[in-house]
Amino acid sequence: MRLIDFKKNVYSENGEDGILEEIFRLLSPAMKEEKWCVEFGAWDGKYSSNTFNLINSGWNGVYIEGDKNRFKSLLKTCKNYKKITPICAYVDYKKDSENNLKFLLNKTIIPSDYDLLSIDIDSFDLEVWATYDGRPKVVVIEIDSSIEPGIVQWHDDQKLQGNSFSAALECAEKKGYSLACHCGNMIFVRKDLLNLLDLDELDLFFPERLFVSNWIIKNQIKKNLKNLAKKFLPSYVKKIFKSS
Repeated sequence: MRLIDFKKNVYSENGEDGILEEIFRLLSPAMKEEKWCVEFGAWDGKYSSNTFNLINSGWNGVYIEGDKNRFKSLLKTCKNYKKITPICAYVDYKKDSENNLKFLLNKTIIPSDYDLLSIDIDSFDLEVWATYDGRPKVVVIEIDSSIEPGIVQWHDDQKLQGNSFSAALECAEKKGYSLACHCGNMIFVRKDLLNLLDLDELDLFFPERLFVSNWIIKNQIKKNLKNLAKKFLPSYVKKIFKSS
């Protein structure tokens, strides 16, 4: 079985909603009745969200958004979704920062063994996960899918480059996670839960097999457009590209 076959978008961009539905259906024997997810940057809670489809089905969530205007939109969403705990902060990967993920989540009632973490901040996504010692069951993380497997590259603001597929694989291995699916983002599952998933053994041993190669072209075009926007377009157009 390959989880990419279950891709479906309700709020997500790349099929994550359907893939995560299937993952948590399979993981249900290891899950508590009260389910929890964490997402940042959350924007209004709905836009391109990897978790809001789960919130709609009764999950609890901690949504973190640092931009004050976007956080106002998130608060509007929270009025109708009382199971969302909103936090206004930019998550920092430095362990001594008051905005590191562990410190922020410790302010909430989320259990330590929560179910899903979704990281999408268009920058130090991998650094945040690497320095976080929490153990969610599933982690969704944005990468630069224009970089083919075999190249280990971490985010660099100066060079306008993102985290590569292979860099995320290395980080996940050290933290005790295995790749379950690549759909532009990478979806990892904690290794102690793999027995509940009907994944191909070859894919587990050689996770590069899960890389969807057409993302190389898609993400390269997207990245080029973003870089052009940063250099030449008016500020209001830059915001559009930044949010995509």
